[in-house]
Amino acid sequence: MIIRPDGTYRAAPFLGFAGFGAFWGVWGATLPLLRAQAGVSDAEFGVVLLFIGAGALPAMLLTGRLVDALGLRVTGVLLALLGVMGVVLSAAAVNYPALCVGILLTGAGSGAADVALNTLAATVEKRTGRPVVTCSHAAFSATVALSSLGAGALTAIADSLLVNFAAGAVVVVALGLAVVTTTRPAHAQDAAACKRQDAAAARERQDAAAPEGQGEPARPGRRSWWVALVMIGAIGAFAFAAENAYQSWSAVLLTDAFTASPALAAVAPAAFATTAALTRFATGTVTLRRPIATLVTASAIATGGGVLTAFAPTLPLALGGIVAAAVGTSALFPTLLSYGLRPVPDGSRGRATSAISTVAYLGYLAGPAYFGLLADAGGVQRTFLGIAALTAVVLAAIPALKRADSRALVQVSRKVASAGPKAPPSW
Repeated sequence: MIIRPDGTYRAAPFLGFAGFGAFWGVWGATLPLLRAQAGVSDAEFGVVLLFIGAGALPAMLLTGRLVDALGLRVTGVLLALLGVMGVVLSAAAVNYPALCVGILLTGAGSGAADVALNTLAATVEKRTGRPVVTCSHAAFSATVALSSLGAGALTAIADSLLVNFAAGAVVVVALGLAVVTTTRPAHAQDAAACKRQDAAAARERQDAAAPEGQGEPARPGRRSWWVALVMIGAIGAFAFAAENAYQSWSAVLLTDAFTASPALAAVAPAAFATTAALTRFATGTVTLRRPIATLVTASAIATGGGVLTAFAPTLPLALGGIVAAAVGTSALFPTLLSYGLRPVPDGSRGRATSAISTVAYLGYLAGPAYFGLLADAGGVQRTFLGIAALTAVVLAAIPALKRADSRALVQVSRKVASAGPKAPPSW
């Protein structure tokens, strides 16, 4: 039986991811103003941006426990704090040290909100049986594009860092409060019902897995469970690295390899982001019902798109490769996250999301350096062949992912079954 919460509760992940996208859209469009206000060089600013990852990683690792302990309502609070952090950063970043501290804290806020939002989306997906994770990520992509355009227009009018982040904060805080409202404790009864379903399903798996004549299978340890989560996160890291490379370097490709004007080169990342959003909206149901088939198809399309981009003799063909890569890469991480979190009980989903997301985020951080080294050795266009190799690794890893699903991922549910529905597994 699938729990069917009311419509406001089902909307919570979409509201949250829309707020997250609004923040990052404003961020991307306002970075030049931030650099100018702090008075730093391009090299210094490049180093400063590394502090986003330095703040995000520990926050992502710890936030899962916070969500498991305090409940899903904390997601809206963390999102609202991220919006406020943008305003604080815009007011305080007047020199290099202040900019470093501000971006470090912003990265921590972003990492915490990221894990909480993905936990919320996975929980609502499980309770409703609808493709919430993938479609929520689509809402994020769409909102990034819209808020980027809005921030660009606001910059043309006011040319103020504080005004941009303040306008973004109004939207982000409002959506964060909406998430708090739509995840109210009235849904605790639904959560309790889901926990009972987790325990019942786990007992069925336990009985089915026990050899004939043996009533109680061996109690699994923590190591195999962690291995499964880390493996899913590692596959996600390759997907993240590839997606980030296309988003960050496609405009450079058109400029360097095809001598496109800046205005024409901007079409590439815009086309990638738009295609990613549309793909996630269109494939949500398929990714939920056939995750392995989705991963195989998406990674194959992304690999083909990378090869086409690397060898395209004309600009239209290169754009075709970028669009194909957007179709493929956009479906990978949401599907991995949904697939990996599906068997996880409510009481442990935050920690599981932290484990997967933290490992996957390493790919997001390492991607630019990987691309830069390859581009320095062989040129920007041929480097997309190296990006195709990343999605080929995802394709090759899918059989191992299936084995993890049939073995290690169900072990957390067995722990719950042996401990009772109210006791989450120990980590």
